[in-house]
Amino acid sequence: MRPIITVRDLTAGFGDNLILQDVGFDVFEGEVLAILGTSGCGKTTLLKQMIGLYAPLSGRIVIDGLELTGCDEATYHRILRKIGVMYQGGALFGSMTLAENVMLPILEYTGLDESSARELALIKLGMVNLTGAEHLLPSEISGGMRKRAGIARAMALNPKIIFFDELSAGLDPITSAELDALIVKLNANLGTTMIVVSHELPSIFSIAHRAVMLDRSVRGIVAQGDPRELRDRSTNPMVRRFFNREIDNGQRS
Repeated sequence: MRPIITVRDLTAGFGDNLILQDVGFDVFEGEVLAILGTSGCGKTTLLKQMIGLYAPLSGRIVIDGLELTGCDEATYHRILRKIGVMYQGGALFGSMTLAENVMLPILEYTGLDESSARELALIKLGMVNLTGAEHLLPSEISGGMRKRAGIARAMALNPKIIFFDELSAGLDPITSAELDALIVKLNANLGTTMIVVSHELPSIFSIAHRAVMLDRSVRGIVAQGDPRELRDRSTNPMVRRFFNREIDNGQRS
């Protein structure tokens, strides 16, 4: 397995507020990696660094052989063609139909005409079980459907890597389980590398091949590995408590 993303000595923060310090890990081609930890540990900050929304204070991020940190605009656009992002809540444009939302990056980054772009958008919506819903607005569908439409848009340009921000947040258990099954199916069928920022343990155990756990007390990584192995065999008490949902005195929450 080769690393498709490499993070080395990453330090990130805002002003005097240091959030991450000297963070380093690899993401391997085709795997589903969960980035997790308690609230305020820097999960979303790390995701935003990895997609280029924020520049790190120091360190390096390499995406499929291209240096993200300090890159020029042309290189950044090449990187954007390699990645897709599903933001929390879907982040769909409310005035556009689902088909138009998915068509947007296709029209922006390819030379396809509108008819071809729409045909491709319908294929992507079909892949997330939204066939027949392409004419609907985001306000006319459920939260789970908005998440799936966000995934379709993230897949619009056939990216090698997809980032998911809080994939299951706000969903009921059944809808969340259905979404987990969809992610597993897409990963198996397409081989797309997936990075999932989450604190939802059922989803992590269902979809993740490997996990990176952050902790704000150390401003970085406290554990890496198969989440089931971390739950059952970690020697770090804090890691064991997190994965087994235990409070500090050993009582179950």
